[in-house]
Amino acid sequence: QVQLVESGGGLVQAGGSLRLSCAASEGTFDGRYMGWFRQAPGKEREFVAGISRSGSTYYLNSMKGRFTISRDNAKGTVYLQMNSLIPEDTAVYYCAMRAAYSSSSSYVGAYDYWGQGTQVTVSS
Repeated sequence: QVQLVESGGGLVQAGGSLRLSCAASEGTFDGRYMGWFRQAPGKEREFVAGISRSGSTYYLNSMKGRFTISRDNAKGTVYLQMNSLIPEDTAVYYCAMRAAYSSSSSYVGAYDYWGQGTQVTVSS
């Protein structure tokens, strides 16, 4: 059974940085396309970034240059480094996993498994 556990969220001042982590249950990570999404209060869940098993990355345009997604296949973990944070980045951040050997996607419905989410709050 796939389980995704996020960590690393918190409260940070504008301009600061956070690094989110998402650990997958053992034996489930290999070959999987991974994504990070976020959902602000009253808004739809939106794609932030995605990464293939080989490390190819894909970002929402507004995240490019500030956010970096990476993965450690040996540890079964995907990361989201967030720099130059702004109040508009405040949201619950979720990691998500696609079915084995799936390609990149920014659609919520394309992902089969989700973590519980971690809150990121950026104060002005």
